[in-house]
Amino acid sequence: MAPVAPSGSGLIAERSRRHARVDALRDGGVEPYPYRFDRSHTLGEIRDRWGSLAPGTETDDEVDAAGRLMLLRDSGKLVFATMRDRSGEVQLFVSKAEVGDAPFDDVKALDLGDWVGVHGRVMTTRKGELSIKVDRLQLLAKALRPLPDKWHGLSDVDARYRQRYADLIVNEEARRAFEIRHELVASFRRTLAAEGFTEVETPILHVEAGGAHARPFVTHHHTLDMELFLRIALELHLKRLIVGGMERVYEMGRIFRNEGISPRHNPEFTMMELYQAFADVSDMMAITERLVVQAARDALGTTVVTIRRGEIDLAGPWPRRRMIDLVSDAIGADVHPSQPLEHLRTLADQHGVQHEPGWGQGRLIDGLFEATAEADLVGPMFVTGHPIEISPLARVDRDDPFLTERFELYVDSIELANGYSELNDPVEQRQRFEEEQAARDAGDAESGSVDEDYLRALEYGMPPTGGLGVGIDRLARLLAGVDSIKEVVLFPTLRPEVFE
Repeated sequence: MAPVAPSGSGLIAERSRRHARVDALRDGGVEPYPYRFDRSHTLGEIRDRWGSLAPGTETDDEVDAAGRLMLLRDSGKLVFATMRDRSGEVQLFVSKAEVGDAPFDDVKALDLGDWVGVHGRVMTTRKGELSIKVDRLQLLAKALRPLPDKWHGLSDVDARYRQRYADLIVNEEARRAFEIRHELVASFRRTLAAEGFTEVETPILHVEAGGAHARPFVTHHHTLDMELFLRIALELHLKRLIVGGMERVYEMGRIFRNEGISPRHNPEFTMMELYQAFADVSDMMAITERLVVQAARDALGTTVVTIRRGEIDLAGPWPRRRMIDLVSDAIGADVHPSQPLEHLRTLADQHGVQHEPGWGQGRLIDGLFEATAEADLVGPMFVTGHPIEISPLARVDRDDPFLTERFELYVDSIELANGYSELNDPVEQRQRFEEEQAARDAGDAESGSVDEDYLRALEYGMPPTGGLGVGIDRLARLLAGVDSIKEVVLFPTLRPEVFE
């Protein structure tokens, strides 16, 4: 059922009027929702080809175009309308003398939001406005609900996200944000194709919820009578493909994590993960920089982006700092996973870090990093050297047995990417999994479990491998210069709307 209109809004009366118009059209033998319309040009193509016409020019060039009516102005025997398709806008010039009395009355009976198709000749008005001089117009879809106010759009942010279809109609900034997201994804695919990566698809339903620290969504397969998890990462299946010899693979996939909602988090989001045989963490940092910088150039035409604290340039090279060094600088005391647990707990308490009894040195250092250092990471920076406890799938650092060869990319205090030298020793991986399982059994819902099939795959031998994950929503948010990932997710997760 449709939502009840606000008192005094006039929405019910307006919808009734438009329904009556549909009935009248059908009574007159006109179908207000025809099956198709054949265009000769998009409106963008019309602007590209005829946009330089001098004012007051009439051509014999005929076009068939279609779009949504965004503006209607009745000047007696002339109607001026603005029509928009996804490529742009063009003015319609409708003369009663040109189309005839009855068709002209039909044009005047149109409403904003209606979809129409037109045939006519390209011209410019005396003021230089590129136009189509219409000789035939066909209604393609009658809008039964009025558009949101052109200047203010939908009145509250929640309504914009719920009614993204209406938001996109009237909100140019929303359309721009999703154009940037599209260009970002297309740029990633071009770059990876040029570097020899194969795009693949892996399962969304997993027997084991692995590859990340996150609480999964649980579902049930009735035929097999088994519990399954919506994937929390792409990692473990993609690395199985490296074992199989595919060498360079990536996936642009949806991830599901049963977590909170915020300007940085949505329970379902898009991740790009890639894995490259014979590579390590340094190769992953290099390809991350190439991907992000090229995406900015392709989507924006520049590497300069606007963040909360001004403008920054994404052009590299990006600095690299170890997590322990950033924390040590922030709190004025050295930290390292080799230090006694009680010492790190004391530091955590001093700096307001809420922690659990089961946390080890690595989790405590990570908590200190989030509380004291993360907010100061403005420009692009690779944060490296994560403790083993928080990096169960990364190789031990070749120079420090308490750290891993891992990095996270931060821009504007937000993590955008995560990569490492992949752990490929099946014996050590089993030990890490068992530690994860023990934490899970102790009540940590975000810890992983022992994935026996993945361990079996590793036992066939995985070559030295580098892996990378990039949060597409967060990167799109950065490039679009918006405050929340909801602005670059077409249909973000929201509480159910109440209909009466």
